[in-house]
Amino acid sequence: MNSADMRPIITVLGLGAGDAGQLPLNVYRRLRSASSLYLRTGEHPVVRELLDELPEYKTFDRIYEQTNLFEEAYGLMTKELLEASKAHGEICYAVPGHPLVAEMVVQQLLEAENAGKCRVDIIGGQSFLDPVFAALRLDPSEGFQLLDATALKREEVQVSTHLLLTQVYDRMTASEVKLTLMELYPEEHTVHMISGAGTGAERLQELPLYELDREEFVDNLMSVYVPPLPFSARFGDWDKLRSIIAALRAPDGCPWDRKQTHESLKRYLLEETYEVLSAIDAQDDDNLQEELGDILLQVMLHAQIGEEEGFFTIDDVVESVTEKLIRRHPHVFAESAAATPEEVNTQWEQIKQAEKGKDGEEDSLLADIPQAMPALMRAYEIQKKAAKAGFDWGDDAPMWDKLHEEIEEWKAELQAGNEQKSSKEFGDILFVLVNLARFFRVHPEEALEQTNQKFFHRFAYIERRMKEENRHWKEENFLQTAESWWQEAKKEEL
Repeated sequence: MNSADMRPIITVLGLGAGDAGQLPLNVYRRLRSASSLYLRTGEHPVVRELLDELPEYKTFDRIYEQTNLFEEAYGLMTKELLEASKAHGEICYAVPGHPLVAEMVVQQLLEAENAGKCRVDIIGGQSFLDPVFAALRLDPSEGFQLLDATALKREEVQVSTHLLLTQVYDRMTASEVKLTLMELYPEEHTVHMISGAGTGAERLQELPLYELDREEFVDNLMSVYVPPLPFSARFGDWDKLRSIIAALRAPDGCPWDRKQTHESLKRYLLEETYEVLSAIDAQDDDNLQEELGDILLQVMLHAQIGEEEGFFTIDDVVESVTEKLIRRHPHVFAESAAATPEEVNTQWEQIKQAEKGKDGEEDSLLADIPQAMPALMRAYEIQKKAAKAGFDWGDDAPMWDKLHEEIEEWKAELQAGNEQKSSKEFGDILFVLVNLARFFRVHPEEALEQTNQKFFHRFAYIERRMKEENRHWKEENFLQTAESWWQEAKKEEL
């Protein structure tokens, strides 16, 4: 041990991807001479071939058997290695392949080294990647992704490139991998299972993705290769959508899409928004999925126009909203605290006000309420903002007095035949009603829409009855019949 560095030493040896014939001489010598030898697993060709030549050793196979989570197993291994190195001064830890390829325990040991707990020396060992690439006839320069099957996350998978999954230890892991991949690839997508690459026991099998967990030869040296998904099949891929929008707007694209502007698309964005709301009200998840896609289409079209004009791209849009979400949720992404929705809203408003104050100017509290918002909703938002500033009645009694006052003023203008003033007075009545609704925690827009739907269904009931009995609106005293049908429709709702 170096006298200038008294930390315990952990020498990590790479056993390579094949048999003992491929083992570097230096690693072979260190294995045979190790005084304290630990193996990640005894299930490796080198260990089996050199069994009579190796000194006494311990394996971590028992830890895999005792734990259900790989993260827990890795932590226990790291802890035991650090304790052993502290007790013995120097130990050897041998791992399959190369120590720096898909070895979480080695990464944890390196973190311990940075914290001053030990010194880590790494000695060779061929990575399993080279023989895997050779077995698959795969050129890695085309781009590939290497992921740990035991910690596979759907959002990390890139379907556009070669994917290699390591540590597919058993059928349970293979099953979890299959289920994750089937969210991104067709179930018939061809995958390759490979074990013992580069050795005499090399096994390679091609099969459809849905059969991945049905094979018997899954072992602790198993990897799975997933070829790229053809561009034409990447219907769930963001880049695919982006390219389609660009193609629609290209000179040889769709004439309708090419002529659209931010202004011309306004009506479609509004229509699609209302269709989303209708799907939500109908609790129709299938339709909601489709309508949300239509909203996304509008966003992508606006972003493409912005990119063509040189102002912004969809990447800028995503970056902007991501940064805003992080900035306005310090209780999630920083050290701030907000335990209730009310506290979150208060914090959100404070952050917004701080953002506006950066330019040294103070806008009205009502300035950020869109003028294009439907009038009933805008009245609600205006009153809500004013109330937060303290401009609000403390109880509902004055509001009822105000409502009666506005109704009388409206009647007076109607009797005077003043259409313009009577319209304004009616607006005052609606404004007071919105205030009352807000006081009693009723959203006026939603309440009115409920009434609209109720009227729609009852009127449709009358129309069905008219058709059944061959009746007409212009018949004498027909309104009395229509009223009775209206009451029947009400009873059906109960």
